[in-house]
Amino acid sequence: MDDSRVIHRRWPIHGWFGLALVAIFWPLNWGLEGIRTHWGFFPMWLGYCLTVDALTVARTGSSLLTRSRRAYVGLFLASVPAWWLFELINERTQNWIYLDDGTIGPVEHFLLASLAFSTVIPAVFGTAELVSTFGWVRRLKPGLRIAQTPAVLIGFFVGGLLMLALTLAWPQYFFPFVWLSVYFILEPINHRLGFRSLLSWTSSGDWRAVISLWVGTLICGFFWEFWNYWSFPKWIYDVPFVGFGRIFEMPILGYGGYLPFALELFALYHLLAGILGYGADWKYLQLGGE
Repeated sequence: MDDSRVIHRRWPIHGWFGLALVAIFWPLNWGLEGIRTHWGFFPMWLGYCLTVDALTVARTGSSLLTRSRRAYVGLFLASVPAWWLFELINERTQNWIYLDDGTIGPVEHFLLASLAFSTVIPAVFGTAELVSTFGWVRRLKPGLRIAQTPAVLIGFFVGGLLMLALTLAWPQYFFPFVWLSVYFILEPINHRLGFRSLLSWTSSGDWRAVISLWVGTLICGFFWEFWNYWSFPKWIYDVPFVGFGRIFEMPILGYGGYLPFALELFALYHLLAGILGYGADWKYLQLGGE
C-alpha cells in the first residue's frame, strides 16, 4: 500500500481506550513511590497494544483485534509460556535481573510477572503488522532465497541445538545464541508439522515478513527500555564484554538481539497455535506476501 494512498478511517474506540491506558499508567509507573511496575506494567502495555492495533485499523481497515477477538486474546495467552522459556534460559546466562524491594512473595511475583509477560507477543505482532502496511516495506524487492530444502532444515535444527548447548555450557561466551537457537530449532519443527514458518516467505526471496518483524520488535524494544529506565521495580543487564554504550539500561549492541528474538516469537507462537489446533487460518498475522 502506497503511503500517499492510505485510506484514513475513523479511529476505533479501542484505540481511544489504549491511549487512555498509556496516558494514565505511564506517569504512574514513573512517578509513584514503592511497588508500582508490578501492577502498572500490564495496563500500560495493553494500552500500547491497543493503540498500535488501532493505527493499523486506521491505515487498512483491518487488524489483529478486529479480525478475531478470540485469536487476539490467544496472543496474550501464548506470550506467557513463550517469555518464561527465556526466563528459564536466563537462569543459566544471568544476562538480566529484576530490581525490587522484595515485599511480594513468589506466588504473587509469578502471577504478576506472567501478566506482564502476556503483552510481549501482541505488542510485537501488532507493531510488525503496522510496519508491514507502509509502502517502503511493501515495495521491497526479492532478495536472498532460503528454500525449505532438507539440507537447510537439518542445518537449522542441528545448528540450533548446538547453539543452545554452547549457551548452556559456556554462557559467558555464547550468551548471544539465546536469541538465535530457539528459532533455528523450531523453524524446521514447524515446517515438519505443517505449521506456518518464515521459510515460506524466504523460499521465494520475500523478506517483507522478516523485515516487518525486525522493525516492529526494535520499536517495541525502544519502548520496553525507555519505559523501564525510570520505573521501579525494573530490570537491568549484566552482559559480558559488550556492556558499553548503554541506551537506557540496554547496551547498544544488545538491541541487535531484538532482531532474532522477533523470529523466535513468530516460531514459538505458531508452534503453540498449531499444537492447540488454532492454526487452521495461518493468515491471522498478516505481514505481506505469502
